[in-house]
Amino acid sequence: MGNELKAPLLQTKGSGVLKACFNATNAFLGIGLLTVPYALSSGGWLSLTLFLSVAAITFYTGILLKRCMDTDPSIKSYLDIADCAFGAKGRITVLINMNSECYLVAVGLLILESDNLHKLFPDFIIKIGTLVIGGRESFVIITGLVILPTMLLTDLSLLSYVSATGVFSCLLTVGSILSVGVFGGVGFHGRGALLNIDGLPTAVSLYIVCFAGHVVIPSVYSSMRDRCQFSKVLLYSFILTAITYMSMATVGYLMYGDIETQITLYLPTSEIGAKIAIYTTLLIPVTRYALTVTPVANTIEGGLSEEYRNWRPMRLLIRIGLLVSTLIIAYLFPYFENLVSIIGSIFVVLASFVLPCLCYMKIFGLYKNFSYKRIGFAGIIVFGVVAGVLGTYSSVTGFMRNV
Repeated sequence: MGNELKAPLLQTKGSGVLKACFNATNAFLGIGLLTVPYALSSGGWLSLTLFLSVAAITFYTGILLKRCMDTDPSIKSYLDIADCAFGAKGRITVLINMNSECYLVAVGLLILESDNLHKLFPDFIIKIGTLVIGGRESFVIITGLVILPTMLLTDLSLLSYVSATGVFSCLLTVGSILSVGVFGGVGFHGRGALLNIDGLPTAVSLYIVCFAGHVVIPSVYSSMRDRCQFSKVLLYSFILTAITYMSMATVGYLMYGDIETQITLYLPTSEIGAKIAIYTTLLIPVTRYALTVTPVANTIEGGLSEEYRNWRPMRLLIRIGLLVSTLIIAYLFPYFENLVSIIGSIFVVLASFVLPCLCYMKIFGLYKNFSYKRIGFAGIIVFGVVAGVLGTYSSVTGFMRNV
């Protein structure tokens, strides 16, 4: 998602190292930034070792995708890699996984917006005759109305440029929250626990979301002028991403100790730094929602007959239908941290841990013979599956407690 939840990147030919680093970092920095303090609070300080493990593993699986692409110049996307390895079944699996993740990220963006608006205006409600709609629910509806004009655009190139401010927005958010701790009277007094074993599944699933950008790695690689520099680009991007996430996690945990939801909901709205952080966060759903659901809309359109595929009223109807359906889910199930955890446990685990290893082994024929590489890939897959299963169970039980 998030890529963010993650917005699709522009396919620019001949990108240099700096631009490729920017694009890759933009793919990984997302709404996981707001939940990583909660992840650290759930797992304790020692869980940061698992964060670094996730970062190292996902960096390696990103390199595996690059090596798969090197086997065939016609491979341009993650879908092509899966198709090369497993044929149509592999392509369909990745397509379903990618679209499901995008759809749920879109729901998360709506929840994120409504929660932070409610934080700023806690007394706001909508009254229509005898009907009274609560503050958070009201802001879900208002957010949908604000986003609606962007859904009427079928050419989203302008929004792509707006969304590319994601790296700056994330860094600004971290700096603003840090300023609240330093100058806002909050301080850094939350010592926190060394280890919370019960919360480790939730922590790991949220850490996994922080590195949910593998779907766009092939796009970044394909767009580079000098592809020999890609490993360096990916390393720099992962280092910057890891430092940013760890900074946010540490600052948030030291400021508030036990955290149970996104960090912005704990900030004192009277402080200028808090307002900057919250208003910056409010820009993310407006600029990224349409881009996030575009792959889902394109997939639906691709399944239509030629008569309706390029018919503009049908394309608009599909996009409005996606907006309405995500609004209903966000209205009825407003549990941001549980949703992000589920995204990490199921969809990111598959895209960032399991599929890169399986595709690499299939393309290079490693599944046929015993080797140490095969053992390593099996370890990555097992780690991902176990983290996914435990994280999903923890998220679902947490969701049931909230309902």
